[in-house]
Amino acid sequence: MTTLPAVFDAYSRYYDLLYRDKDYAAEVGYIDELLIRQGVTGRELLEFGSGTGKHGRLLAGRGYRVTGIERSAEMVAQAATAEGFNCRQGDICSVQLGRTFDAVLSLFHVISYQISNVDLQAVFSRAAEHLKPGGLFLFDIWYTPAVYAQKPEVRIKRLADGELEITRIAEPVSYPNENRIDVNYTIHAHDKSNGAFTSLIESHPMRHFSLPELDLLATGAGFQRVCAEEFLTGSEPGEDTWGVCLVLRRR
Repeated sequence: MTTLPAVFDAYSRYYDLLYRDKDYAAEVGYIDELLIRQGVTGRELLEFGSGTGKHGRLLAGRGYRVTGIERSAEMVAQAATAEGFNCRQGDICSVQLGRTFDAVLSLFHVISYQISNVDLQAVFSRAAEHLKPGGLFLFDIWYTPAVYAQKPEVRIKRLADGELEITRIAEPVSYPNENRIDVNYTIHAHDKSNGAFTSLIESHPMRHFSLPELDLLATGAGFQRVCAEEFLTGSEPGEDTWGVCLVLRRR
């Protein structure tokens, strides 16, 4: 049985299989359209929490030059570089690259993983420091009204490819006074090449946000909110909108 902190050594191997049904191409198309809609004409992007690089490589394929920052060395090792995309290990709370970008992206709820006010303020500050005047900070979050209206539930996901069979059980625990859900994962993996079985246990603390809360964070870091909409659809967020995309402009 493997537990944190060593879990990402193995989890990085399963990551792409667990999320193979995620439509990265559609998400990148949406991000591209949103950047254009908000007047971004430059092509230099910084991605906070770049994972195994799927968003970054697809954005590079659309003509952007993407620099990814990823905390997990194992994820960075899994990320293939491509023309226009590179990534490096780093902490988005403290990274200092000494240059600015046209937009900073943080996708797949990376901001919701920042559960403390100190970490959130640090990430917002790092985003502002790496943006040109008028540049955009674009990210998606779990939306508090939807979390309370829909309530998270236990979910089981089973996946397989030519090498692995995986069963993942997600058991959420709510902490309403902290605006936080701890998603406790149990992962059972079967390596079909050698018959080995591995079990992993890890907890993902996830913070959810209201718009006034995010506006306060934005103002403190020198941003102004220009857009809040349902991720992918562009609809107005509400109690049925679990994932909301925010666009902030550096003042």
